[in-house]
Amino acid sequence: MNASNRNEKLRQLKELALQGGGEKRIAKQHAQGSLTARERLDILLDDGSFEELDQLKTHRSTNFGLDKQKYYGDGVVTGYGTIDGRLVYVFSQDFTVFGGSLSETFAEKIKKVMDMAAQNGAPLIGLNDSGGARIQEGIESLAGYGDIFLKNVLYSGVVPQISVILGPCAGGAVYSPAITDFTIMVENTSYMFVTGPEVVRAVTGEDVTKDELGGPLIHSRRSGVSHMVCKDEREALLLVRKLFSYIPQNNMEDPVSILCTDAPDRADSWLDEFVPESPNKPYDMRRIISAVVDHGEFLEIQGSYAQNIIIGFCRMNGRPVGIVANQPSFLAGVLDIDASVKAARFVRFCDAFNIPVLTFVDVPGFMPGTKQEYGGIIRNGAKLLYAFAEATVPKITVITRKAYGGAYDVMSSKHLRSDLNFAWPSAEIAVMGPEGAVNIIFRNELASSENPEARREELTAEYRDKFANPYEAASRGYIDGVILPSETRFRVIKSLEMLQGKRQEIPAKKHGNIPL
Repeated sequence: MNASNRNEKLRQLKELALQGGGEKRIAKQHAQGSLTARERLDILLDDGSFEELDQLKTHRSTNFGLDKQKYYGDGVVTGYGTIDGRLVYVFSQDFTVFGGSLSETFAEKIKKVMDMAAQNGAPLIGLNDSGGARIQEGIESLAGYGDIFLKNVLYSGVVPQISVILGPCAGGAVYSPAITDFTIMVENTSYMFVTGPEVVRAVTGEDVTKDELGGPLIHSRRSGVSHMVCKDEREALLLVRKLFSYIPQNNMEDPVSILCTDAPDRADSWLDEFVPESPNKPYDMRRIISAVVDHGEFLEIQGSYAQNIIIGFCRMNGRPVGIVANQPSFLAGVLDIDASVKAARFVRFCDAFNIPVLTFVDVPGFMPGTKQEYGGIIRNGAKLLYAFAEATVPKITVITRKAYGGAYDVMSSKHLRSDLNFAWPSAEIAVMGPEGAVNIIFRNELASSENPEARREELTAEYRDKFANPYEAASRGYIDGVILPSETRFRVIKSLEMLQGKRQEIPAKKHGNIPL
C-alpha cells in the first residue's frame, strides 16, 4: 500500500469515528433536543483546542453478536483542550453508540484521561449521557465502573472534577458524578437514579415517573445531588466555563486572580441601616453579598436546596473567594441537617483547592424537633463544625446579627481557627435569645413576681443590653473588630491581602474521621 492509500485509509477511519452511531441516530439525538457528544465539546472548550485520544479504539467483546457491531471510539469521546486558555481533560459520552453504554474499552478511555488529569494537574470534566453498563459485556462493564469510581476517589481533592448530566444516568453510573465536586443537570432531558421507575414499581409498588424519581428538579430541591440546573445543554456547558473561572488547576495551585475595576474601598452607605431593628424581622442576605463582592457578581451553588444557607463563589478585588452565609429570609437562617451538609461539603472543596472562605453569620441556632433529632442533626451538624475546623485556607467571618448557641461556634468562629472575625454593631452573640434566656435564668423570680410580664420585659432589656451586642465577645478577643457594615468590603479585601501568605497545618495523620 503506497503512502497515498495509507493516508486515504486513515482519513476514512477518522471520518467513520466522527460519525458516531451514524446519521440516523444523530438525527434522533437532535430530534430529542440533545446535542451530540462532539457538539457538546465544541461549546465547552475553546475553539480549535480539542485534541482527541483513542479515537479509533473499539470494543473487544464477541458476545451476543457484538463482534458484528463495532464503532470507532466505542461510545465515548475523550481527550483534552482548554477553557480560557487553561488545560482541561474531558470525556463526552455518545448516546448514538450503544446508547452510550459503558464497556471495558469505554472505561479504559475514561480512566486514561483521568490518570492524565491527575498526573498533569488539570481539571477533569465529564459529560454524561449513558444508558448504563453494557449488558452484553457483563462483569467487564461492572469492573469498568468500579475502576472509574476508584480513580474518582483517589483524585478527589487533587484535581477538580465536574460532572454534567445531559441525558440518562442510572444504576452504578450515578456514583461517579456523586463523588465529583459539582454536578450540573439540564431541565427535561437529564435524570439520575440508582433504580429506575420499573424496578421501583416492582419492588415497592410505587408508581413514579423518571422526572418524579430522579429529574433535575428533584435532585436540585430535595436530594441535593445536583448543584445547578440549566434550561438547556448550551447553558449548562457555558456554566461549566464560568464555574471553572473560580477554581484552580489542582490542589497545589491558587485560583486565578483577575484585574478588578471595582474599587476595593467602595462603601455602600445603605448597608449601615440595612439590618432590621427587630431581631425577628427577615432580610435577604444575598443583598449584603452583592454589595460586598466585586461588581455584585455571585455564582450561587445549590441555590434551590437547603435555602436557609447560601454557598457560592465570588471575587474580592479580583481574587476568587468561597462564600457561606446564613439566610434570614428562609427559616430564619437556622441550621438544619440539609444546610449543614450542604455548607460542609462546600467548605471542604474550598479548602482542598486553596480558595479562601468568607462567612456571613446570622443564625438563631440549630433546628429543633424530633424530625431533626431522629434524622441525625447532631451528627450532620458536626460535619459543618468539622469542615470549618479542619480548613486551613484563609477564613474570614462577619457576624451581621444573631450568633446564638452552638451555631455561633459552628459558623466559622474564632474557636474553630477562623483567622479574622468581624461583627457589625447589630450583632448579637449569646447562648440564646434574650427572651428565652430570661425565662430560664429568672424563672423563679418571675414565678413569684406580682407583675411577671413587666418584670420579664425589664429583665429582657437588661439581658439584651449586656449580651445582644458584639462588645462582650470583642472584649475577650473572640471578635477582632466591630466594623460599620459599609466598611465590610474594604476590611475583607485588606484581610485577604494580609492572609495571602498564610501557612497552617493539621496534626500528622492518615486522615480524620468526619462524622459521616
